[in-house]
Amino acid sequence: MAEDKKGFLLYADQKAIFDQLPNDKAGELIKFIFSYVNHEQPETDDLYINLAFTPIKQQLKRDLKKYETALDKKSISGREGNLKRWNLAIYKEYKKEKYTLEEAENIVKHRKTSHTDKVPSQKVANIADTVNDTVNDTVNDTDIKDSTKSIDFDGLLDYINKKLNRQFRTINKDLKSKYKARLRDGYTKEDIIQAINNASNNTFHKQKNYQYLTPEFFSRATTLDKFSTVTEVKDENLNATVRTVEDVKKLWE
Repeated sequence: MAEDKKGFLLYADQKAIFDQLPNDKAGELIKFIFSYVNHEQPETDDLYINLAFTPIKQQLKRDLKKYETALDKKSISGREGNLKRWNLAIYKEYKKEKYTLEEAENIVKHRKTSHTDKVPSQKVANIADTVNDTVNDTVNDTDIKDSTKSIDFDGLLDYINKKLNRQFRTINKDLKSKYKARLRDGYTKEDIIQAINNASNNTFHKQKNYQYLTPEFFSRATTLDKFSTVTEVKDENLNATVRTVEDVKKLWE
């Protein structure tokens, strides 16, 4: 049994094995099992104990393999979460399979990192094609620490309504907290806008008349992961209402 594993399982259907043994042999068998799982490498010449222990031993090995696999998955999940939280740019490259997890961790290890990974400033989701330098905001450490000043939620709601032709009335306190949490996770305001733009151009969501695209939908990390890095299909009419300078300026300070 693994050194840090403190328990093991015996199954109800294994009762039949013990029932077929005399009480003294059943006692010897349970002691033999405990000796085995505690790495004492027990041995016996008793045919009854050997025969009874063999199927139990195989089940213990199967359980141990499942346990070790679960530990590996938990370890990888934790490492991915740590990479995503503190080095978002490298995490995105890792998810694109540009690096293995080990390579991504080595890159982070051998460079100086700040509280959050700095993502190169970009024009907001292709809107720069029409507004140029009017919108070119970078989320820095101050923005993340003082997240109450990072998003104009009235402007964000107006942008979602115009982009999706919806009529959402408010972004409540709990939902604002989710957006602020995404900024603390390392996502940028550009990621949010990119996700809105790309989701609005998604064929599935167009066919569903955007019924699943809500303000809450864009506050999810899974949504930002899926839609913020997709190359947006540009509208033919770049002067559409949702792409005017005034519309976009409402989202940024």
